[in-house]
Amino acid sequence: MHHTTPLITTIVGGLVLAFLLGMLANRLRISPLVGYLLAGVLAGPFTPGFVADTDLAPELAELGVILLMFGVGLHFSLKDLMSVKSIAIPGAIAQIAVATLLGMALSWSMGWSLITGLVFGLCLSTASTVVLLRALEERQLIDSQRGQIAIGWLIVEDLVMVLTLVLLPAIAGMLEQGNASVSMLAWDLVLTIGKVVAFMVLMMVVGRRVVPWILAKSAATGSRELFTLAVLALALGIAFGAVEFFDVSFALGAFFAGMVLNESELSHRAAHDTLPLRDAFAVLFFVSVGMLFDPMILVQEPLAVLGALAIIVLGKSIAAYFLVTLFGHSRRTALTISASLAQIGEFAFILAGLGISLNLLSAEGRNLVLAAAILSIMLNPILFTLLERFLEKTETLDEQTMEEAIEEEKQIPVDLCNHALVVGYGRVGSLLGSRLIEAGVPIVVVENSRPRVEALREQGIKAVLGNAARADTMELARLDCARWLLLTIPNGYEAGEIVTAAREKRPNIEIIARAHYDDEVEYIMERGADRVVMGEREIANSMLNMLKLELETEPQPEQCPI
Repeated sequence: MHHTTPLITTIVGGLVLAFLLGMLANRLRISPLVGYLLAGVLAGPFTPGFVADTDLAPELAELGVILLMFGVGLHFSLKDLMSVKSIAIPGAIAQIAVATLLGMALSWSMGWSLITGLVFGLCLSTASTVVLLRALEERQLIDSQRGQIAIGWLIVEDLVMVLTLVLLPAIAGMLEQGNASVSMLAWDLVLTIGKVVAFMVLMMVVGRRVVPWILAKSAATGSRELFTLAVLALALGIAFGAVEFFDVSFALGAFFAGMVLNESELSHRAAHDTLPLRDAFAVLFFVSVGMLFDPMILVQEPLAVLGALAIIVLGKSIAAYFLVTLFGHSRRTALTISASLAQIGEFAFILAGLGISLNLLSAEGRNLVLAAAILSIMLNPILFTLLERFLEKTETLDEQTMEEAIEEEKQIPVDLCNHALVVGYGRVGSLLGSRLIEAGVPIVVVENSRPRVEALREQGIKAVLGNAARADTMELARLDCARWLLLTIPNGYEAGEIVTAAREKRPNIEIIARAHYDDEVEYIMERGADRVVMGEREIANSMLNMLKLELETEPQPEQCPI
């Protein structure tokens, strides 16, 4: 096919194939990510039929990584990052070292040189940003302690890879020129660390003031388009500037851009406005990964592919498990982080490409990295499913309660009854909660955002961290003796599931929920809610009531004499 519009062709072809195969994967009860990857294989140059532009696809995917990391930064404060540094820094470095050594051992068995084995091992050592965050998001673990450790671990891995990308050319030059380049290698290391530190200081000192100010000014215009444009301009602009001026990765640049905005009251609105673009470009990331995969490597080097896959799925996971348990965390936390890191992604592809250009890695090595990456990404959702089933079968209820208590800072049931149980404390929930408190009604808030829960507790409001659909979370919030259950979360279908679980536990509790659409209202009512409030209807009713009041109190005009 002659591509007169390669950009449009790549986006349309990639998204259509991803949708079709993603729907098929979902129908087969496997992760849609597998469908997206297979869509990339079909759109790649190694399979017959439609071929997308292999140069444009990775750049489109990079946009997804930027927006995704910006969104994570919006929910990840500097306090969160510092709270996990004691495990994330030594854990990530040790795990990279283990995976690299295992990769070097595999390369040695295939007769490769030491430096080629080093590059190959490094490619197998770092996890994919997109895959890890998508897995945590699907299980609502972003704001949990497990999620914070995994994200902090990932940030450290990214920093190590940034250093590696800068140092590899110097190492290649040293191999060509001899020991004369050792001083250059040391200088490059100091310079790289200095640039990363300078970027972080700039964002923490200047960015914390400038970025929220820009967004506040754009929001004050009243134009939704200008606000969304400001969010995208800041996320993409800071990420590009980080690469251009500080040699920091796009992902890290976008992460810090989001993190400095985290303290602003506009952070939730910024996250909401970037969500559709983030999801669309994240899909293109998986499609672009699939396009790089040559299925023939599975036939030509099956044992080598299995060896590389074993290092990623088993070697890295086992190392991470022992490191996390060594720091005193629960088995559940250790297994979750192990499963999160049992894949490789963006930096592996970048590092393999640089290795090829510097003659430090062969084409065969790059194909092995790509094959192992594709297979590990496909296996990752399956690993999470197996992990959840394993924990359900092997843990007793007491063990689950104990481990969740350890992970959630030893939460204990609230000492309150006859209260209003408010699920979600965003814009609607906070307004409702403040009115209830003013009226003297005791409230307990259930939230899955750790920063919000901590802020509520500082204000003296009783709050439980967790998912309201889970029985143990609602036990902590004392659903058994609550007077009302008020669901303010924006997702109507998630609210319906919470209503179902609550009705089973408390058949007579009064439940009021929120919805956006008519089908959500019907869905929630069918599951047992007493009343469902839809914003548009309430606005219309309020305006009609105001209008009737004005018509009743307003004096009637005098009749003109005939």
